[in-house]
Amino acid sequence: MMSTTPPTTSTDGQQALRSEQLTSLLEISTLLNGIHDLGELLPKIMDMALAPVQAERGLIVLREGGDFRVAVARSIHDDDEADLLEYSSSIVRRAMSGEGAILTHDAQIDPRFSGAQSVIMQRVTSVLCVPLIVKEQVEGGIYLDSRQNRTKFTPESLDFLKIFANIAAIAVQNARLVQGLSLENVRLQSEVERTYAFSEIIGNHPKMIECFKLMDKIKDSNISVLIEGESGTGKELVARALHYSSLRRNKPFVAQFCGNLSENLLESELFGHRKGSFTGAVSDKKGLLEIADGGTFFLDEIADISPSIQTKLLRVLQDGIMRRVGDTVERKVDVRILSATNRSLKKEVEKGNFREDLYYRLNVVYVRLPSLRERRTDIPLLVHHFLKKFATRSGDEKPKQIAADALKQLIEYDWPGNIRELENTMERAYVLSTPTTIRAEDLSLPARAADGSQRPRTMKDHTRDIVVHTLEECGGNRTRTAEVLDVSLRWLHYKLNEWKIDV
Repeated sequence: MMSTTPPTTSTDGQQALRSEQLTSLLEISTLLNGIHDLGELLPKIMDMALAPVQAERGLIVLREGGDFRVAVARSIHDDDEADLLEYSSSIVRRAMSGEGAILTHDAQIDPRFSGAQSVIMQRVTSVLCVPLIVKEQVEGGIYLDSRQNRTKFTPESLDFLKIFANIAAIAVQNARLVQGLSLENVRLQSEVERTYAFSEIIGNHPKMIECFKLMDKIKDSNISVLIEGESGTGKELVARALHYSSLRRNKPFVAQFCGNLSENLLESELFGHRKGSFTGAVSDKKGLLEIADGGTFFLDEIADISPSIQTKLLRVLQDGIMRRVGDTVERKVDVRILSATNRSLKKEVEKGNFREDLYYRLNVVYVRLPSLRERRTDIPLLVHHFLKKFATRSGDEKPKQIAADALKQLIEYDWPGNIRELENTMERAYVLSTPTTIRAEDLSLPARAADGSQRPRTMKDHTRDIVVHTLEECGGNRTRTAEVLDVSLRWLHYKLNEWKIDV
């Protein structure tokens, strides 16, 4: 049998080749942290693999689903490409199917490739092929060949290519992960922008249309906005919509609730602190204003902040400068300030509770959100929006219907908790109602007093509604009703007598 062992090369040549291989390994290692784009990374890997082993041509093949595709090819003429791809792919598949690294010094006489027409046609002599393996999974392969000199590829060349392929496989895997995370980030960003877009703020009442027009005008500016409205009207939703529709959408949106927080805690949250500035400050801490740099900062219940914090916030609004608690270093921040309150900030200024100069800095543009009772015509829109939302969350094929008398009750109710209360009411009714329809008795709305006003419902009211609803669902069977409610039959009899309910 003919020997396929190549003649030995000179010592100087071996040393030069070894030096070039080490340089290539160093360069591919650097790529791990430097390039995360596959389109840029793969050609560089191909070029770095060719020179150190003096190969003429090469391919990088990557796994794609259950098959493989050629990702990069080098020194291949168009008229040779089809035959070479057929030939090389068979070798790559052998390398990736368990045979591992392949080295042949003369493919023309190698029994593994005997009869391969493409080998003869391509005049291939020397071949190197190694798999790209990540976590014991074959993700692709590197193929190199030579048609002129079978002495170029040696066992040392194969050892080099194995090490090179291991590093390259990690680089490719990292690039794929970064690419996947980037695509996921784009998807999530699009979802966030859609969730907090103007279109997600439901309403076609004239007062809401007026708000939408104003928001559209100011969305891309950097001016401060003061949002006033009762609790539950959606002030933070408006703030988020302004941010995610603005030029700052790719920067952070940071929200801070200012009510019921001590002055020291709120100051530390907003401005951060220096290590040792107070008991418990065991390390330096960034404030939320620093974290929001370049983006939008939302201060909810702004009327509750202390005079000391008002002064520091005014400096941020005037000069974009802040200082951490206990620090002497001034820091520059670029944030758009949006603020909200359920009280009249102007009246707080008149009472002397709020700085007038800060008020005018915050109130460059004023947005007032109407209460739900001011825009009752939007209640049917909101109800159907929530029904679709709960259907999606519950995995229902289609949303439940709302009975006419139930919708009438919803429209007539005054909603002191506004949209938040409406959503909670609908969610509770969705769970307690029949599989297809929400009825008036499912809503558990407060009853009207003799004077026509709506009084808050007591625990007794809710308990009675649940018992009556369950009794109806059980066809009037008291024993079954007691089992479902997990109460004693004696307790149920007592309550029915107390409420004068005759089954």
